[in-house]
Amino acid sequence: MIKDWNLDASWSLFLDRDGVINERVFGGYILNKADFVFKEGVLETASKLFVHFKRVCVVTNQQCIGKGMVTHSEIQELHAFMGRKLDANGAHIDEVFIAPELNNERSMQRKPRPKMGLLAKALYPEIDFSKSIMVGDTDSDIEFGKNLGMKTVLIVSKEVCYSSPDLKVTSLKEFNSLLK
Repeated sequence: MIKDWNLDASWSLFLDRDGVINERVFGGYILNKADFVFKEGVLETASKLFVHFKRVCVVTNQQCIGKGMVTHSEIQELHAFMGRKLDANGAHIDEVFIAPELNNERSMQRKPRPKMGLLAKALYPEIDFSKSIMVGDTDSDIEFGKNLGMKTVLIVSKEVCYSSPDLKVTSLKEFNSLLK
């Protein structure tokens, strides 16, 4: 199926954070480095995966900011930590976009709304959503990608999803194996 996508080095990769890059805490939040645990195989796989793409962006809903549990700058510090670990393993993320609003707010920032993708395109005008892939583990991730015309990949977890992604995998490692 991926071979039909005609993937080349001009494509962009969009990733959700919790449940894709790091272990997700169901019913809780990742508030600091001590809570941030990379999913098995992510550090080893990311360099092999990211090399296929012109741009790699993380798009993450973080309502813990809106709830006052953590500040925006503390989340940025957490993402700097994540970025350093990935860079040390030969994998670079171009940008992390954060939606800090509460889930019940009518904001264009939170997925599945397209704002974070549009911000990425404003920063990197070469991004073509028809040549982009969104990888996530929730309906809002898949709907975000579809709302922007991206290919979508669902990382299957205990999260119940009703969306219809273009592809379902168990991990970034499995997704990367399909790109070869």
